[in-house]
Amino acid sequence: MLVQQRTIKESVTLSGVGLHTGTQCTMTFRPAPIDFGIRFRRIDLGGNPEIPAIVDHVVDISRGTTIGIGEAKVHTVEHVLAAVAGLQIDNIQIDLDGIEPPIGDGSAKPYVDALQKAGFEIQDAPKDYLVIDQTIGYKNEEKGVEIVALPTDDFRVTVMVDYNNPALGSQHTGLFDLEKEFVSEYSMCRTFCFLHEVEVLRDAGLIKGGNLDNAIVIVDRELSEKELKDLASKLGVKDSVILGKNGVVNNRQLHFKNEPARHKLLDLIGDLALIGAPLKAQILAARPGHANNVEFARKVRKLYQQKKIIKKYQHEKKAGVVFDVNALQRILPHRFPFLLVDKIVDFQPNEKIVGVKNVTFNENFFQGHFPGAPVMPGVLIIEGMAQAGGILLLDGSEENDGKLVYFLGINNAKFRKTVGPGDQLVYEVTMMYRKSKVCQVQGKAYVDGAIVAEAELLATIVDRPGKKPSQ
Repeated sequence: MLVQQRTIKESVTLSGVGLHTGTQCTMTFRPAPIDFGIRFRRIDLGGNPEIPAIVDHVVDISRGTTIGIGEAKVHTVEHVLAAVAGLQIDNIQIDLDGIEPPIGDGSAKPYVDALQKAGFEIQDAPKDYLVIDQTIGYKNEEKGVEIVALPTDDFRVTVMVDYNNPALGSQHTGLFDLEKEFVSEYSMCRTFCFLHEVEVLRDAGLIKGGNLDNAIVIVDRELSEKELKDLASKLGVKDSVILGKNGVVNNRQLHFKNEPARHKLLDLIGDLALIGAPLKAQILAARPGHANNVEFARKVRKLYQQKKIIKKYQHEKKAGVVFDVNALQRILPHRFPFLLVDKIVDFQPNEKIVGVKNVTFNENFFQGHFPGAPVMPGVLIIEGMAQAGGILLLDGSEENDGKLVYFLGINNAKFRKTVGPGDQLVYEVTMMYRKSKVCQVQGKAYVDGAIVAEAELLATIVDRPGKKPSQ
């Protein structure tokens, strides 16, 4: 696998019609700087809005993956992303003067050919691999879908498809060396659908640009002469349509016997690019599709964001510790005697955090609260919850760097047991909701597994005094 980031040497353009929207589009791949990532830009819209290719911006998965921000959208990005990811390109800008990339022949090959023509340029920065060091699983019981990421030191993908349809049967395929196999074994594998789906897709307003030159149509039922003529009309085919003896409409030859399974693997690579980082993992997928690929990508991206944040603040690995006290001081503005969290032991950005505070007799508040009967003030327990909650708000975005978190309200506060010297407080804080710069968290504090205090905390995120407000 490549070690350094790379982009393309020069711009390259291709044009054509979109598969689902049927609209004409010219697309240009452009070189991009280090850490730019993959971004689509709608140059036909005012302001030329950019859409980073990350799963947070997926807005639709109707027979394809659509990303968007506000009114700006790009349909069916998976084949383009598969080409970019398959060629191990880290930084690239993709300009479009329409809403959907040209479909070409229904595979990633046209994009691969264009990118190879542009050439590649190694950049002076290491690749930001997401190394999977734990099993990550996703299941959709209803659809029979299962996708798993397993630890390994390279990138491998295995896909199995089984639609309980005799026209296709069960197929499987595996890619074990991206650099050696992607272009020659997978990039040319075309999108496909079943014969019975054509009318349904057309009626749903999809495949407006679909025809027998950019999709494989698998025969799964008999059609009358009239139905064949209607099918030809729906596909915009002037010549006759025949039910191929090889199981494919018009006897179109497959590149591989298991081309449908290979195309599903291609789609999966494209959708996994939405994680925002190249993977070192073994991916096993049973019956994958865009909707489930995207949900799996969301799950893996959360791990990526978590690791990215931890790497930023925690400079020394410690078993069982996410953030130690040194990392906490890089994150929080609090200092002695008001830093009331010693370490973070679990951190799931925007979801949940668990912090620990070891309460000792040396705490300065015990001098007056109370002499001879030391009790930790309940408001300080809530303050400890709030500090842990402030860390929970970290999402890896630069716009939240150097911010302060202020209380707006404390609701349903309850104190159930006293806390004194020798106790270890465990704060468990979960996100209730977050909108713009306002959020609400649920905090609970435990000692020896028993709850000692709880509260709902409402807070706002503000700029530090003296810091220029973020735009």
